Order: sequence, then C-alpha cells, then structure tokens
Amino acid sequence: MKGVVLGGTSSGVGKTVAALATMRALESEGIAVQPAKAGPDFIDPSHHEAVTGRPSRTLDLWLEGADGLRRNYHRGAGEVCVVEGVMGLYDGDGSSTAMVAEALDLPVVLVVDAKAGMESVAATALGFREYADAAGRDIEVAGVLAQRAHGGRHAEGIREALPDGMTYFGRIPPTADLEIPDRHLGLHMGEEAPLDDGTLDAAAEHVRTGRLLAAAREPPAAEFESARAVTDRTVAVARDRAFCFCYPATVERLRERAEVVTFAPTAGDDLPACDGVYLPGGYPELHAADLADSPALAALSDRAADGLPVVGECGGFMAMAGTLTTADGDAHGMAGILPADVEMRDRYQALDHVELRARDGGPTASAGDRLRGHEFHYSSASVGTDARFAFDVERGDGVDGDHDGLTEYDAVGTYCHLHAESGAFDAFVEAL
Repeated sequence: MKGVVLGGTSSGVGKTVAALATMRALESEGIAVQPAKAGPDFIDPSHHEAVTGRPSRTLDLWLEGADGLRRNYHRGAGEVCVVEGVMGLYDGDGSSTAMVAEALDLPVVLVVDAKAGMESVAATALGFREYADAAGRDIEVAGVLAQRAHGGRHAEGIREALPDGMTYFGRIPPTADLEIPDRHLGLHMGEEAPLDDGTLDAAAEHVRTGRLLAAAREPPAAEFESARAVTDRTVAVARDRAFCFCYPATVERLRERAEVVTFAPTAGDDLPACDGVYLPGGYPELHAADLADSPALAALSDRAADGLPVVGECGGFMAMAGTLTTADGDAHGMAGILPADVEMRDRYQALDHVELRARDGGPTASAGDRLRGHEFHYSSASVGTDARFAFDVERGDGVDGDHDGLTEYDAVGTYCHLHAESGAFDAFVEAL
C-alpha cells in the first residue's frame, strides 16, 4: 500500500482539516483510503475514521519502534495511506513526523498556512526541504498543500513560485465551517463534531488527487512475528463516551489472543462475564455522574477484590480510583479499586513520551521489563501512604513524578497509555 505524509510547518496550521479534505477527495474518486496518524494521538484518528469508515493506524517510533511502526502500517487496509503528521514536521525528540516519514520512506506533502503569502509559501517550503539535510533526516519534501488559500491569483502565485522539483498539491479554502471545536486534551471526537459534509466536499474539490497518487510510495516491507498462541480467555473492554481512547491495534492484538467483549459503563451496562478487564483512556471527568451510578464499576470493585485482573490507562486509572473530582468541584465515587483520589486541574499535568521499568511482576510486565508509552492528562492523583507501584518512571511524570502503575490485588492503573507493540497486552492475556 503506497502512502504520503501530510506534515505541517507548525502545530495549529490546519493539518487535520487538510488531511480530512485529502481523504475525502480520494474517497470521492472511489479510492479506498487507509488513514494514519503520526504520534500517539487518539482524537484526530477519530475524525479520520468518520470520513473514511476505517480505523486510523497509529505510527509512533517511540511507542512501536521502526519494525513495529512498519508492521502497524502494513496491517492497514486500503489502496493508499494518508498519514497526518504531528506538530511541526521536525518537532518532537521521540517520534517527529519527519522520523515517521523517514522510517517508512514516504514523501512529505507540507501543509503551509498561505493566508497572507504567495512567494513566502514557496520560500517556507524550500526551507523545510533544505533543512532535512541539516536535521539528518533522509526525507523528501515533495511539495505543498496550501492551507487557507484563495483561488485565482492567490493559488496561481503559490504554484508559480514553487522551485523546480516541488509540486503544488492543491489548496484548502479559508472557510470558517472547516474549524473543529476543541476542549481540554484536544479537538472534539469525530463522532461528536464531524465537519459538515458539504463544506468538506467543497474543500476536497481543490485537492489535486492525481498528483498525490503519483507522489505516493510503497514503504519497506515489515517483518511479522510468529503468531502467538490463542487462549480460551475472555477480555472485557470498556468502550463508550468515557473510554474512547483506544488504539485499534490494541483491540486487534487482544482479539488475536482471546475473545473480546465490550461494555458501556456510562450506558448502564453491567460487567460481562470475563477473565480480565481493560479500561482504556477517555473522558471519565465528563461522565463522572453516570460512572458513579454504573453497575459495571460496582461489579468491577467486587470482582477486582476477588482477584480479577484489571488494567486501566489514564481515564481507566481515574475510574479505578476512590473518587473523581471534576473541574466544577463535584466529587463522585468511582470503583474504589485503587487507593487514590483524582482531581481535575485547570491545565495539563503531563504531556510526553514515557518509559517505564517494571519493579515486580504484574499483569502487563515481568520484573525489569521496560515499556514505552505516552501520557497527556489534566488530572492529578493523591495516593494513600501505603500505595504500591508497579513501575519506576525512567521518562515522564507518572502518578507521583517517580512512579506509575498504582496497583492493588491483581489490578494496575497507569497514567501511561501503551501500544500493542509494547508487548504489555500479550503479557496481560498470558497472565489471565
């Protein structure tokens, strides 16, 4: 499957809207698009899926390593892959957009804000192309997709100013209806606030799909590991508005090894019969009252005390705590599995790639194992004086600055999000 990377000049330049318009343009011509996102984000991929109908692949060198990144790419299903970048093209020490493009040997289409420029757009693109050598990145900046660009003389001026070897891939018009609402942690989810179809269709008309397809390349082949043994275990995965941050690859890996059943705590679902539970991240703080009344969380508290293995990540960790205090100061009882009380804050408390070292054996790692993930949260946790942690933090903040993975019984809750390539979910299934 050939692909291209849409890299931005900076954060906030409009990469997500440009990616969605590009995906819509290709899909409207009957070309099946496999969406992907550079970096560990959960929110932009939800918009990708809303447009293409296919789960977006997460491509992050820190989380997956080069081999894992290529495996994840090749597990996609489509005729062409459109990869939305993260931050500016070269930004990020753990896994920048440029690093992802280099690992996959994919060309970069640079998304440039053209609102107040023509020749300066070309100069910017040329600078980004030439900087690749200085940054030690073996990538090709193939051309530009002009964000917030008018047609006529404006578009023509950009196209004519581009130096030889750089392609004009079209433009995204300056339309207020193309703005996606945001909240803490980022944009609204795709199923909450999809862009108006007509407006997105109008923007897609200005993307030069033929030039994109001509530029797209096939990444290097991936080495796939031997199939792991299938078990007779059942894993219950929370999936609803409060637990919406889950990598598709994680559920795929669980389904390869075990039966997966899903449940929706905020909708009043009870806890299904299972051998283990996975609570992904999400927005429990927006649904704390529903969670406080959830029969699933009440059952989970009892089952965890009886030894049911439970893994919670960020939002899942928050739901495993004793209480969750929302931004308006209301405290709600949660599952009470872990000796912690969680409170929402006005600004983010952690944002980084993470590396953890397992202190003792647990549901997701053996003693001494190192796991890589990421964290991004607006809450903080006050833990009991007798708190036990599963991990020392080698990079990142964790729960208390030095540790992550608050543990009780056979349950563990982390602020760290892990990808299936970390091996943590294989360890989880094998420990059931």
